[in-house]
Amino acid sequence: MMPLLAYAFIGLGLVLVVEGLAYALFTDSVKRLLGRLQDMPVGKLRSGGMVALVAGIAILWLARF
Repeated sequence: MMPLLAYAFIGLGLVLVVEGLAYALFTDSVKRLLGRLQDMPVGKLRSGGMVALVAGIAILWLARF
């Protein structure tokens, strides 16, 4: 069984891979998206973040089995 810190590093590595791919493959789209995020209301961004958080926790919970 792997120690908890190893799982944390695996998770961090996967996040960096996905984010790096987005910036490397879709640079113009990411720039447009970031520009549009500035115009969005804070509440909408917060709600989207909460949905992503819950979805991530659910995926991690399901991956345990």
